[in-house]
Amino acid sequence: MRTADRLVAQTVRRGGPWLGVLAVACVIGAFAELALPLVLGRTVDSLVASEPASGTWLGACVAIVGVTMLCDMLGIWGTGASSAQASAWLRHRTLRYVLGVGPAMTRRFPEGDLVTRIGVNAEEAGRAPEAIVTGAALLIPTAGSLVALTLIDVWLTLTLVAGLVLIALVLRAFFHVTTSIAGDYQEAQSDIATRLVDALAGSRTIAAAGTAAQEKSRVLTALPRLRTHAMDMWRANARAGVQAGVVVPLLEVAVLGVGGLRLAGGDLTVGELYSAARYVVLGAGLGAALSHVNRLARARAAAGRVVELLTERPRTYGGQPLPTGPGTLELRGVTADGLDGVDLVVPGGCSVAVVGRSGAGKSLLAALAGRLTDPLSGTVSLDGVPLPSLSPEALRQAVGYAFERPVLVGDTITDVIGLGLDDPCPETVHAAARAACADAFIRRLPLGYDTPVEDAPMSGGERQRIGLARAFAHGERLLVLDDATSSLDTVTERQVGRALAGELRGRTRLIVAHRVATAAAADRVIWLDGGRVRAYDTHRALWDDPRYRAVFTVDVS
Repeated sequence: MRTADRLVAQTVRRGGPWLGVLAVACVIGAFAELALPLVLGRTVDSLVASEPASGTWLGACVAIVGVTMLCDMLGIWGTGASSAQASAWLRHRTLRYVLGVGPAMTRRFPEGDLVTRIGVNAEEAGRAPEAIVTGAALLIPTAGSLVALTLIDVWLTLTLVAGLVLIALVLRAFFHVTTSIAGDYQEAQSDIATRLVDALAGSRTIAAAGTAAQEKSRVLTALPRLRTHAMDMWRANARAGVQAGVVVPLLEVAVLGVGGLRLAGGDLTVGELYSAARYVVLGAGLGAALSHVNRLARARAAAGRVVELLTERPRTYGGQPLPTGPGTLELRGVTADGLDGVDLVVPGGCSVAVVGRSGAGKSLLAALAGRLTDPLSGTVSLDGVPLPSLSPEALRQAVGYAFERPVLVGDTITDVIGLGLDDPCPETVHAAARAACADAFIRRLPLGYDTPVEDAPMSGGERQRIGLARAFAHGERLLVLDDATSSLDTVTERQVGRALAGELRGRTRLIVAHRVATAAAADRVIWLDGGRVRAYDTHRALWDDPRYRAVFTVDVS
């Protein structure tokens, strides 16, 4: 948990100015609480002795109570504001890191788990600053009470110290137990979220199959485990609360008993005994730290889950620009999880189809071509420059991607197509949409290209055409189409094919294909089998091999 503790320390530094307000309010409030018993004791003594200064002492009591109330109000405001700022910083940092790692992150952590860690867990970890500040502020009344009791009578101090040792042991055990239980509870939450995200993604299939009840049971599989951890957490709270609740009253009785004996012996005044009683309550207030310890334990467990995301190695980039070139793609000795020893050269301006049975590594090869993932060994180069040496701007300007199920990110259709462009001018967006056969249906939308995405219901094929348009707007040298035409009708697919062979012909095109017509239209075909390149030739030359023909037969069936 050391890395989690370091992350907690970093969130403390990101609490913002309101964390400072909270700290000041807690410190001033703590000293006000310390001063109140003393002033109350003096007030009692002055009233008993009918001294003229009793009114002054009574006014001081009122002022201290007012300061305490003001500090409480500022503390509540500072708690909310500092926690929100720390949580926002942690969320932004984690999200940037996750996006920087790229698709490799989702291969280790399911989407629902990622959402839970970036959302709920980051929020809980962001509560650490206020838990630490408010918890630490409790030490001020405790330490001050010890000093004050020492000034009144050292025997009272020794009695209080004995009780505080027991309370500290209870809190220490509670902190370690709660941290472990909270981690298990958060893991069960994440399990439910992961299953729910999967169910939502397949909602149409579930409805068609009529398996909603079974799916509900599957999503809630971890619910008994969640309940068990919640009950364990409640029992730990209750057990620690009972232990502290027993120690604190006994401690107060013990101190008052000792104080009563000292009063009877003439070593204490009535006011001093009253002050001592109040200081015991403040000193034993360390037992009220259970809620602060609980929040800190949950924050620490949540930080441990967030830290696991930050241990993934992010992709590094160089600053090298691309030289002038036709978009030649070269893979030398490339090995990855699912591909082994790939050596290929795709000439600039060529159209190359990637075919193979399911699991052959087609999508992985496409991901390597534009550096959505990195190989375990070997190099992938574009126009002679290894992809890791390129700057992010040069890479994304040169390579355009289109996927089978494109995610439409942006407020309007124009924003979606121009996503990532420095200056998505209308001419570029419209030309890309025309090449993807999307211009006609976009213009039929209520506001055309300015139509908000949520107001533009689209079929699967129309979404694919928007995804193709986005790729065409970006990929100046290389287009990677990962099954990006699977939802298009035959006529539209032929029109897109003509655009790829016509106005987009100057770009290198790597097309993951399942249809024989797509492979036949390509200049060359990469035939993958079991993670290896079985052949790299024209479709016409490969068609004589019955095993090649069987690839398409299996896919069609």
